[in-house]
Amino acid sequence: MSEARARVLVADPISEDGVEELRRHFDVDVHTGQTSEELLDRIAGYDALVVRSETKVRAEHITAATRMRVIGRAGVGVDNIDVEAATRAGILVVNAPAGNTIAAAEHTIAMMMALARHIPQANRTLLEGKWDRKSFMGFQLRSKTLGVVGLGAIGGEVAKRAQGLEMEVIAYDPVVTAERAEQINVELVDLDQLCRRSDVIPVHVPLVAATRHLFDARRIAACKPGVRLVNVARGGIYDEAAVLAGLDSGHIAGAAIDVFETEPPPTDSSLVRHPQVVATPHLGASTEEAQVGVAADVVDQIISVLRGGPARWAVNAPTVLPEEMQALEPYLALAEKLGSLYAQAGPGGGDRLELEFTGGLARHDISYLTAEAIKGMLATFTEDRINVVNARMLAEARGIEVVEHRSSTRGEYPDLLTLKVSGKSGEFTAAATVLPMGPRLVRIGEFRIDVEPAGRFLITYHDDQPGVIGKVGSTLGEANINIAALQLGRDAPRGRAVMIVAVDEEVPEDVRQRLGQIEGMSEIRHVEF
Repeated sequence: MSEARARVLVADPISEDGVEELRRHFDVDVHTGQTSEELLDRIAGYDALVVRSETKVRAEHITAATRMRVIGRAGVGVDNIDVEAATRAGILVVNAPAGNTIAAAEHTIAMMMALARHIPQANRTLLEGKWDRKSFMGFQLRSKTLGVVGLGAIGGEVAKRAQGLEMEVIAYDPVVTAERAEQINVELVDLDQLCRRSDVIPVHVPLVAATRHLFDARRIAACKPGVRLVNVARGGIYDEAAVLAGLDSGHIAGAAIDVFETEPPPTDSSLVRHPQVVATPHLGASTEEAQVGVAADVVDQIISVLRGGPARWAVNAPTVLPEEMQALEPYLALAEKLGSLYAQAGPGGGDRLELEFTGGLARHDISYLTAEAIKGMLATFTEDRINVVNARMLAEARGIEVVEHRSSTRGEYPDLLTLKVSGKSGEFTAAATVLPMGPRLVRIGEFRIDVEPAGRFLITYHDDQPGVIGKVGSTLGEANINIAALQLGRDAPRGRAVMIVAVDEEVPEDVRQRLGQIEGMSEIRHVEF
């Protein structure tokens, strides 16, 4: 589909600047506040969908979204999107984890300070005409221990701000290195130690199976008596029933909650109404600057994906830095063409795909190249949308083992991409590189060649003997098929040879049959890139 015809549905409010940027490139419809059923009826006609946290994108929506190529979440968490269903459908899910980092960190600090000084409760009594100072004795943050769960971008910014308040900061994050923690002057500890030592515990992790109810009744009981809990991440990390029980028992001195397991929470929620709770309606990213930032980040990615490019922050695909993608980009189409070459010229029945990345290529994240090779290999045989999101999944579903090899040793070419497919029917190998004059196929099987992979080709395998090339030329001439270029490769004089014949017109089946009858001819393949 051409870019001009691509359609984008904005299902939740984002900054007007973001909407206008999308409209510069695509047809954009804004339908906010719609029901799940309305979204289901509408979604089939769109190539991209933009949501925040309000719209829930379920499996049935994914199934109905037959044109969908990318779903953009203007924010961090994607628990309102069925990412697994999107992955199966080959739909890229992208988010904007950087745009609201500062907003979420600042809201965490604001919630912690409001909790420590009872600011909402004190304000409420003042508005009721009361002057009650004794009921709101505060909790000094200086010299207290802050236990940050999740030392990613937001957790790191919270740690820096807490240090400005002269708090001691410890953190639990099993994927953060000691060097990274040391850079921001944070002590890494295990979760049990964090619970025992911390006076205030903010969480900054995504909501996944491993973090749902990470703080349940048992974990909360292991916390220091009088602990204060803060959640500006995702509802469900704290078990709300266990938090309420801890508040009622006094084991938890207070909780500041911006996100809930059900949003909005019930109007009669005992947790929201608890006197030791400071609650806000999911405001972590609600600053003007953050909304402009997350909208810009997700819009840029949608534009890139709909133009055939990569996404900066893909949830269900490898994340590739711009400079990384710049190095890989010349090889993306080449990888797909190698896979397509096998599909058109290979023996078929391959159940093992091996890709070798040699020279400079070996230093890069080659996930996108592998996906493109799989796409080229399978595209002819499936109606499934194939991209970096689901390529390996679709290959495995067809019983194809995918293996990658890297070698930083430079050979004849600075960079070389080699594809090998093997199975019961035989083996097929081809290699390609990018030279100053452009992409080149440089090997088919054991034969060295130098062919630009563009247009139509006949690939013939035959005995290296006089007369074969002339008879191929005359047969094509009799059929009024023009030869654009011809190249020969052979393993030895009078041995086996391969001939690559670039033609301007498609070669009909009857002409191929006549070519196959030429003495010494063993195999003919028609390839189109």
